[in-house]
Amino acid sequence: MINIILHGCSGHMGAVVTDIVAADADIQIVAGIDAVDLGNRKYPVYTDAAACREAADCIVDFSTAKAIDALLDYAVSRSLPVVLCTTGLSEEQLQKVQDSSAKIAILRSANMSLGVNLLLKLLKQAAATLSPAGFDMEVEEMHHRRKVDAPSGTAIALAEALNEGAGGDYTFTYDRSQRRAPRDDKEIGVSALRGGTVVGIHDVVFAGQDEVIEFKHTAYSRAIFAKGAVQAAKFLAGKEAGMYDMADVIG
Repeated sequence: MINIILHGCSGHMGAVVTDIVAADADIQIVAGIDAVDLGNRKYPVYTDAAACREAADCIVDFSTAKAIDALLDYAVSRSLPVVLCTTGLSEEQLQKVQDSSAKIAILRSANMSLGVNLLLKLLKQAAATLSPAGFDMEVEEMHHRRKVDAPSGTAIALAEALNEGAGGDYTFTYDRSQRRAPRDDKEIGVSALRGGTVVGIHDVVFAGQDEVIEFKHTAYSRAIFAKGAVQAAKFLAGKEAGMYDMADVIG
């Protein structure tokens, strides 16, 4: 049995993780940490991390960027691995994550979905074969109308996977509206759509001479990110200090 502490337990993703863990016989939440205790969790919830002393194998984090510094200090003080799912970290915080990984195991990924991370692996293989054959590569993503950043972190991760598979000498093009020139052989186009309540759609296109190959991932709910985080916690428990990502989980 894997015991976890859920950081950000009172938020929407905290509720999703709570439900997923409740249905999994191999893992349990022994405590939660959040700025607010809603009083609706079956495990103890602490508004002050220092008061949480339950024995655990790992921390799963779905919180906010402003809570990450204190979380890392707490995790290091207790030698607890962290599955870090919070996004939007500053450069200083990313450096603190890196520094903390010298003392504890930290798993951080641009997207916690198992499907997306398998797609990243497949794209590297596809790019290694198709880019030398002259295929152009494009990434398009769509998210709900309230998403403020564009392109998504996942779209950038997909483009980076393509670039890595293709040899690493490609550049990313985010906007062609101000340019009147043919497509460059060494560019990867990345475009973003926003509208409605779309959780996340990512399309990758390999366009060659007289043929097109497409990879597509559609997220129908945010539960896929919670499921990935639970799998990551099972993987990370007991691991040595260092930086890990979802590629390590899927193998």
